[in-house]
Amino acid sequence: MKRRQFIRNAAAAGAGAVILPSYSIGKLGTSANSKLNIAMIGAGNIAGMAYAGCKGENIVAIADVDSNMFGQHLDKHPEIAKAKKFEDFREMLDKMDKEIDAVCINTPDHTHFVATMHAMEMGKHVCTQKPLTYSIWEAQTLQKAKAKYGVVTNMAVQGHTFDGIRQMKEWYEADVFGQIREVHSWRPGPNFEKEYPGKAGYWHKMKTFPPEVHPIPDNLNWDLWLGPRPADTPFHKFYHPKSWRAYNQFGNGIFGDWMPHISDAPVFILDLYEPVVVELEEKVGGNAWMCPDGNRVRWEFKERGSKAPCVFYWYNGPGGKAFRPEKPEAWTWDEKLPGGGTLYYGDKTVGYTDVRSNNPRLANKEEMLAFEAKGFPTEKYPRVKGGPFAEWIRAIKGEGPEPGANFDFASPFTVMMLLGVLAAKVGGRIEWDPEKGITNRPELNKYVSGPVPRKGWDYGRDL
Repeated sequence: MKRRQFIRNAAAAGAGAVILPSYSIGKLGTSANSKLNIAMIGAGNIAGMAYAGCKGENIVAIADVDSNMFGQHLDKHPEIAKAKKFEDFREMLDKMDKEIDAVCINTPDHTHFVATMHAMEMGKHVCTQKPLTYSIWEAQTLQKAKAKYGVVTNMAVQGHTFDGIRQMKEWYEADVFGQIREVHSWRPGPNFEKEYPGKAGYWHKMKTFPPEVHPIPDNLNWDLWLGPRPADTPFHKFYHPKSWRAYNQFGNGIFGDWMPHISDAPVFILDLYEPVVVELEEKVGGNAWMCPDGNRVRWEFKERGSKAPCVFYWYNGPGGKAFRPEKPEAWTWDEKLPGGGTLYYGDKTVGYTDVRSNNPRLANKEEMLAFEAKGFPTEKYPRVKGGPFAEWIRAIKGEGPEPGANFDFASPFTVMMLLGVLAAKVGGRIEWDPEKGITNRPELNKYVSGPVPRKGWDYGRDL
């Protein structure tokens, strides 16, 4: 059997199939050094991370709705010049189906799902940038698609491959903290500029609402950029190429930008996947078009196996008590807490991980030094080399286990995060059941489903 046909047959093996290592190139008997043929959906900005992570493989095709993006990373990655270029990722996948093994999705959040689903339906292994999806239903559906199509999946969140997240899990399981009953994750921002900038950045606040209508640049196919969103959506210069994350129709503010990094460790270590309550405690700014300037949201979790009930808090926004956790009495590293990260309040002591879910420590510096001198608990979880794309590639080739942030982890994590986004949008208390949806305010379940896609972009409805 030829290598590519093996990959396609394995990916179509159906629901319930074990992905690794059964469905890898390595099991075919080809050289372990065989190169993957990888396609990129999204050529600029964050795609640079994907190019670097896939170094040494064949980048055979790239799709982007903005022709300016094709040259953005050429200086650092001249090898991509040989890749075939497309405006529409659907055309790329359809025309080059037999030449593509795997796909990296580097688009704005509102098109993560459609691009990822299209690739999975065609039997392609996928690595999608964080956050995995824009809506709760999309995240749930990608987990179902993973089971159905049997491809190797990963969410490209760097911290999930770092040593620190594994070390913190080892400390927790060695009972360093006792039961952890309260967790606080935080990050400043978004830092909106007050005036129109000379060029687009990440966070800009519009002067008027509804937003002004600007001419569409010649280099941009606005209709394709919109993807599943209504075709008559007017263009505003802040939407592209970077600032889309601030606007509710396309992104989820700081939640989508930083919570997948910062809260990766507590969600992973403490199994914080299925809250029973999510509630907005404080918000400032924001409107129908734009994400808030600041949020404080609380999630409540019941017992998870032997883990005690836990309350999780997320803060972002301006300074002050409303949008920052209080400094623990035990904290002796500095006069102030770091600018972001996570605090873990255990029965025995308090811990901390940084904004990439890395570099764990105890809140008390002297206690940490004594802990280190005594010797950390034995390493239990294998360390990962090279980041999320390298981890994904090794799994496809049969040279390593399934990626840690595969969709069986990334999907429920994303659902948990997006429930917080929803609470911030609608206010008040949300009672959640993973099977029934929102039980105390059933009228909100329309938000769980997400925006209705326009014709031609309605993927995954049969799952």
